[in-house]
Amino acid sequence: MIDYYEYIRAQNFPHIWCAGCGDGIVLKSFIRSLKKLGIAKDDAVMVSGIGCSSRTPGYIDINTLHTTHGRALAFATGVKFANPRLKVIVVTGDGDATAIGGNHYIHAARRNIDITCLLYNNYIYGMTGGQVSPTTPRGMNASTAPFGNIEPAFNISGLAQAAGASFVARGDVYHVQQLDKLIAAALGKTGFSLVEILSPCPTAYGRRNKMGTPVDLMNWLKDNVVAKDKLDKMTEEEQRGKVPSGVLWDVEKPEFCGEYAKLVERLKTDKKKA
Repeated sequence: MIDYYEYIRAQNFPHIWCAGCGDGIVLKSFIRSLKKLGIAKDDAVMVSGIGCSSRTPGYIDINTLHTTHGRALAFATGVKFANPRLKVIVVTGDGDATAIGGNHYIHAARRNIDITCLLYNNYIYGMTGGQVSPTTPRGMNASTAPFGNIEPAFNISGLAQAAGASFVARGDVYHVQQLDKLIAAALGKTGFSLVEILSPCPTAYGRRNKMGTPVDLMNWLKDNVVAKDKLDKMTEEEQRGKVPSGVLWDVEKPEFCGEYAKLVERLKTDKKKA
């Protein structure tokens, strides 16, 4: 049995998340993954930007850095580069990471810097007004799309893979045992690791789109998020509307801090030879 109080700042509770939000589930999943891997609290740093997901560092008792909107990955890059031995984790949202922070997201993946990015995807700007985000599905309502969103949604996992990440996975807050494994795998991977986490927003998204209760939103995840290996065995008809989950991409490739250290050593050697 995990003592969650060992890892949380109890004085900051009760938390600010709405009833039915999945962000607290992700917090507990992350704590279980830290414990499983034996990562010391002093060796881990969590960085966040702005949004519902980005309140997570306020509740977890490790080194934390709450930064500006969209810039979590930029700050995290600086932390990792300054002290490569640290386990650096970014918690961010679909708006924070892929809208205002989209350029940082692309280049953190391209550099393949050793950061674990937990990207909470609730399909909307939940905290800042219910606006359309890059992942809001076509046809769904938001405060900036009262007649339905006409933009296509980002495939944010596919974007990370295409940009150069070494590990990409997708999980959700209903299938928690799978989520624990995905976060642990990402933490254990060297290089830029993304876990896209589907976490329902019952207030800004579900209520506006008349999707029912928080339980209904969780049941949607139960019925529609399917492990990739199982999905591959389904017919085209059965696959329609389903979201693949699990490890989507996992490769070995050079990591930024390691390559920089090699460059420094080569320059030192060259200087001695000169």
